[in-house]
Amino acid sequence: MKSAAHTTRTLAISIPTDQEITVAYQKGPEAILTLFHSFTQEVVEVLATVQKRLANVEDQTAKNSQNSSKPPSSDGYKKQTTSLRGKSGKKPGGQNGHVGTTLAQVDNPDDTVRHQVTHCWHCTHPLKKEHVTGIQKRQVFEIKITFPVTEHQAEEKVCPHCGATTTASFPEGVTQPVQYGTSLLSLAVYLTHWQLLPLYRTQQLFIDLGNIPISEATILKAVKKMSQELDGIIKQMIAFLMYVARIVAFDESGLRVEGSLHWLHSASTEKITYYDIDKKRGQEAMDQIGILPLLLGIAMHDHWKPYFAYACSHALCNAHHLRELTFISEQYKQIWAGEMITHLLIMKDAVAKATIEGRHSLSEEQLRTFSHEYDQILHNGCAVNPPLPLVKKRGRVKRTKPQNLLGRLTEFKKETLRFMYDFRVPFDNNLAERDIRMIKLRQKISGCFRTLTYAKHFCRIRSYLSTAHKHNHGILAAISSALEGNPYIPETLRAINMCMP
Repeated sequence: MKSAAHTTRTLAISIPTDQEITVAYQKGPEAILTLFHSFTQEVVEVLATVQKRLANVEDQTAKNSQNSSKPPSSDGYKKQTTSLRGKSGKKPGGQNGHVGTTLAQVDNPDDTVRHQVTHCWHCTHPLKKEHVTGIQKRQVFEIKITFPVTEHQAEEKVCPHCGATTTASFPEGVTQPVQYGTSLLSLAVYLTHWQLLPLYRTQQLFIDLGNIPISEATILKAVKKMSQELDGIIKQMIAFLMYVARIVAFDESGLRVEGSLHWLHSASTEKITYYDIDKKRGQEAMDQIGILPLLLGIAMHDHWKPYFAYACSHALCNAHHLRELTFISEQYKQIWAGEMITHLLIMKDAVAKATIEGRHSLSEEQLRTFSHEYDQILHNGCAVNPPLPLVKKRGRVKRTKPQNLLGRLTEFKKETLRFMYDFRVPFDNNLAERDIRMIKLRQKISGCFRTLTYAKHFCRIRSYLSTAHKHNHGILAAISSALEGNPYIPETLRAINMCMP
């Protein structure tokens, strides 16, 4: 018989012909059995291959943002009903003790309009000359955008003694007969780098608001100038992340630059955000950026393998673990995955409760109990996912998704549970994901970066603005001060000694 034809797209089974069956029949029972076993063996092999392919397809189609690292935008319009969040028991809206904000009347309005009573609304008697007995006030807040033009005039005088002409000096920065001021350029950078508007829409906005024909080249020139003014604070931010920060959250995501795939890398703390971009995703790019090779603190990340090339301590994102466990529970129907989800959330709640109570660690008994239960759940998982037999002569045997996750949770137990032993370590890597999401949003709104140079400028400026925002500093004020050559430096960075090793 001919062997089964295995290709990447089709699988064929060689069905015995009438002639082959007749020949086997004539030869007797042994020939019939040989033909039968040969055919069934081929069927079994093909079915096993089909089953494996079908499982891979089902795994891919079953993935969504709730049970994998896929972004929510990939879910489409199908409503996701599962969530790892439990019910809080609180009613929607502001909670008790929440300090709300509302619009309040001002004491000195910019303009006042008096509405007079001319006649009685009941009997129409004239009231225009009667005395006013009271005033009711209602205030309307509006926005009025103006673009004032300041003309600088420099006097010229002729010296009666020597006959030379002397001209007064213009203010610093006033160098052209007509130019845009710092506040207008700050608004342009604010719109493109904080509100993430494309250059064309920013130009259109200036036209609509004040008929200001600002060019794309003018905006890019302001962007380049601001980026250059940030050299000092960018170095301070990098030094802080490497030498001072206790925990630094890392993440990376694809970004289109010059029509090809590049990688955006982020390093974040609660007070600092730093972005950089590179053509590579892995260790080569991380070495080039330079933070991880000298990091003294803990690197928080999502288990991307190149991070473990660095000697610093590591902590793993349990939000990723929960999504993977959800997938295994839903797709493979394995009980241990649901048990691990519950156990991780119980440990998270225990840490939160201890923090609220003012404690800095769990009790030794709690730690032992949680650790033992963690090991027991993994043991149960390994029991239903035994190692695959070694059938390959070369290379690694491909493991199933449950086996891969069990292996990682076992090998990196310390990094997975670091949040339980050190309360400063967060349960997940949401900080880095929130920071990197804004750059992805920019790509969604404005498309790819046309040049790598502009992408680099954008990362530097966005790093500075995100850091200012984390310190509750006004974004427009931060941009304006940077364009004037005096960028805002938060207290977090003022103590950084640039001579650190």
